Amino acid sequence: MTSIIEPEMTYFAFAQSTAKKTEPRSTCLPPVPDLLCNRYRVERLLGVGGMGAVFRARDLLREQLGDPCPLIAIKTLNNECAEYPDAPTLLHSEFARTVRLKHPNVIRVLHFDIDPASEHPFIVMELLEGITLDQLLLRQPQGLAWSDIHSIGGSVLAAVAHCHERGTVHGDIKLSNILAGKEGVRLFDFGLGHCSQDQLPQLDREHFKAWTPGYAAPEILQGEPASSAADVYSLGCVLLELSGARLKNEPLRQPAQMPTSLWKVLNRAISSLPNQRCSARQLHEAWGKTTQHSLLSKLIARLQ
Repeated sequence: MTSIIEPEMTYFAFAQSTAKKTEPRSTCLPPVPDLLCNRYRVERLLGVGGMGAVFRARDLLREQLGDPCPLIAIKTLNNECAEYPDAPTLLHSEFARTVRLKHPNVIRVLHFDIDPASEHPFIVMELLEGITLDQLLLRQPQGLAWSDIHSIGGSVLAAVAHCHERGTVHGDIKLSNILAGKEGVRLFDFGLGHCSQDQLPQLDREHFKAWTPGYAAPEILQGEPASSAADVYSLGCVLLELSGARLKNEPLRQPAQMPTSLWKVLNRAISSLPNQRCSARQLHEAWGKTTQHSLLSKLIARLQ
């Protein structure tokens, strides 16, 4: 691992533990082949995260059957994680958790498989046209209009509230794990999360330390497990950045476009104390109310 930690990058390290260590494979996996399971033709790399790499691919079966949209995305383990024998199980856990989440703002995963020739495990997902929110802000250095901030933020909040109400914690909410495109906003990459309602294997934080410093709640940096409260803190950081502010800036000032009533709720979300934070659903409801109030105020102003 590199010793340079960027605010938007997931910090992923194999931590020391007194428990039995997870030993790397005696032989490393070969590079991801051009053809997986004799069905998925890998075309190009789309991105690399803390644990996985995502490729654009073509489903040859769907193409053969005349499907006009045979393009899909495939997530595999990155080179570092692929060396560890329990990593494929963790990738399957990510698939199993995500496939149960039925929400228009959560990435749709379609299938999990292991290529018999290369032994590469992989997840088949919908391929989305768009850009991640960190890329969006880079392309809009002057900032986003409040209508865009509200639309994107509301979608993200709805997705996270849905996850939490089904016992699922994301574990790594940040701008680069949220995509905005032609089909709307999608939250993706649940690799560092867990679900309280299943017995699936999950990331063992005795062996693995994974977080993104610019979005991680204080308790995460102190070694506590991921939680819905920690997700809310990360959400608060995302909403601040969308609104033109950052939590690390001192003193933290209310963004000019943000209504005061919402600013008060957002301050609860970024509290350093987990038990003082609001829930994702409470923040989502406050977000919606401020929009209704804002639109009503504009309407009244026009009539006067």
